Amino acid sequence: MRFGLKISEHDLGVKMGKVAKFLEDGHKVKITAFYRGRELAHKEIGFKLAQKVIDDFGDTIVVDQAPQFAGKQLNFVVRTSGKAAAAAAKAEKGEENAKVKNP
Repeated sequence: MRFGLKISEHDLGVKMGKVAKFLEDGHKVKITAFYRGRELAHKEIGFKLAQKVIDDFGDTIVVDQAPQFAGKQLNFVVRTSGKAAAAAAKAEKGEENAKVKNP
């Protein structure tokens, strides 16, 4: 998934939703923040964006590859931690038990 450094809050939310869908399907996701022109003078903006993405997902993801700057891009790879899948399975099992107890 590619992000520009000047991505708006809504656009970031839309792309985060797509990333979440890929993670739910069990895929790893490579996230790239690309720099254009003079944005290269402010590399810290990309690292802040990467940290924001990681923080938004919380403990549901694991960072496989830490953010690395290469050329005009900042790349990192995330995957699901398994905690989200375990929580979803537990919630589903709880719903089944509630149906069985209250027919």
